[in-house]
Amino acid sequence: MRTTVLACSLALALTTAVPAAAAAPPPATAAPPPAAAAGRPGHVPQAPALRRYAADTWRSIAAMVEPRTGMPSDKVSGDLRTRAKVTSPTNIGTYLWSTLVARDTGLITRGQATDRVRRALDGVARLDHDTATGLYYNWYDPATLAVVRTWPETGDPVRPFVSSVDNAWLAAGLMMVKNAVPGQARRAGELLGRMDLTAFYDPAGRADAGTGLMTGGYWPDKPDGCSQETDYAGTGRTVYSTCHRYGAMSETRIVSYVAIALGQVPAEHYFGLWRTFPDTCDWSWSDQKPEGEWRTYRGVKVFEGTYGYRGMRFVPNWGGSMFEALMVNLVVPEETWGARSWGRNHPVFVAAQIEHGMNEAKYGYWGFSPSNDPAGGYREYGVDPLGMDTDGYTSDEERTSTDPGFGDCRPGKPDPERYGDGVVTPHASFLALRYAPDAALANLAALRDRFDSYGPGGFYDAVAVRSGRVSREYLALDQGMVMGALGNALAGDALRRYFTPGGPQRLLRPVLGLEEWAVRRG
Repeated sequence: MRTTVLACSLALALTTAVPAAAAAPPPATAAPPPAAAAGRPGHVPQAPALRRYAADTWRSIAAMVEPRTGMPSDKVSGDLRTRAKVTSPTNIGTYLWSTLVARDTGLITRGQATDRVRRALDGVARLDHDTATGLYYNWYDPATLAVVRTWPETGDPVRPFVSSVDNAWLAAGLMMVKNAVPGQARRAGELLGRMDLTAFYDPAGRADAGTGLMTGGYWPDKPDGCSQETDYAGTGRTVYSTCHRYGAMSETRIVSYVAIALGQVPAEHYFGLWRTFPDTCDWSWSDQKPEGEWRTYRGVKVFEGTYGYRGMRFVPNWGGSMFEALMVNLVVPEETWGARSWGRNHPVFVAAQIEHGMNEAKYGYWGFSPSNDPAGGYREYGVDPLGMDTDGYTSDEERTSTDPGFGDCRPGKPDPERYGDGVVTPHASFLALRYAPDAALANLAALRDRFDSYGPGGFYDAVAVRSGRVSREYLALDQGMVMGALGNALAGDALRRYFTPGGPQRLLRPVLGLEEWAVRRG
């Protein structure tokens, strides 16, 4: 149940860009003791340090842009010279919002930002796409804008796929441009207006609850492996949808939010997403037995369950990663629209990640989220007991996992005696900045001071904290999250101000405000 943008270890391009000179990192600050980790929401400490981080991060994002097309690539090497030969709709969406942040924080002029946005939208308009619904394939060559059909690094064939989550992130970027760049608002609106996310909606996905779920996407042609023939958006044309449906409260909720905000799926669909699976033995394959009760909202039955971890109660995501918890929150003000649900959950989830890194695993650092693997490739990282998946995302290279059991339905196993080489990614700290600002900045300062983790484009993607290995690359997705968090901190929640007017306020906000989750810090 992960997005396709996370499914592959991406290849680097052979084209080169002129690197910018490395900037000195902000001055280090002493790390507070673990007890000081909570911070207070809305507090923005050390603005000069944040501005320097933003400037350096923008340098890496600018280095990813292909000069011939103005489109971002998927990643760039740590020296900012070698770009990837692929890009995705998510990369384009995060590049659009990063450009707005660069403008709003004074890193580029208004005219430069408009020109960058214009070129990117020109590129989007030229991309081959599924014309019936205006939706985009998952991989493109940023230099030629052609659909990728052969993986550059290996020569393996790539079967064109239309990803629901990737299209949703692009749509979110277009929604922001429409509200933030007057000269490009009409163009962004035209591109957004032709995107029909109902192609991903399975109205019977939660037949037991009387609502639907979103698929992971579809292939225009029958793939190898599992797929389901689907009547394509009611047109009578057959496409081949993924066999899974997105039902967890992970980053995949962005496709639900955007589709609701655009009026393309009923708002009640929000209540079809699982807070946790139910507490009966039929669901004992999931990570732990939840506590909760059934409630009904707008005619949809919802099991409002929570998981437990070291005295805390919270609503989990699929793998237990910071990305799944907080990327969506960059653009949707969940903790204010859902003050009694998300507003309670996000700070507890951040506190739980800190607790794992500092006290349970005793790494001395925290922040676990999908990233490059310092040993090579790409991997999902997280805190296993914070996710619904039994196998879970783990925080170390050794994949040390836990199994608390599921009551009488499945016995648990002893906790690990120790954890191995923990892998910490800086973007997780930036995502946590709103909820634990002092702890986040201290964690980043410690990573910078004690490892070779900072380069000309800001923080490298990941650090294995016991071996000291560093993945010296910059990923568009991860740097885009860093830039988004910094833009919100430095420019008055800029991304949220650009995303929320109109449909999000009118259609999405009312359903987010209805629930009260039994979340507690301990």
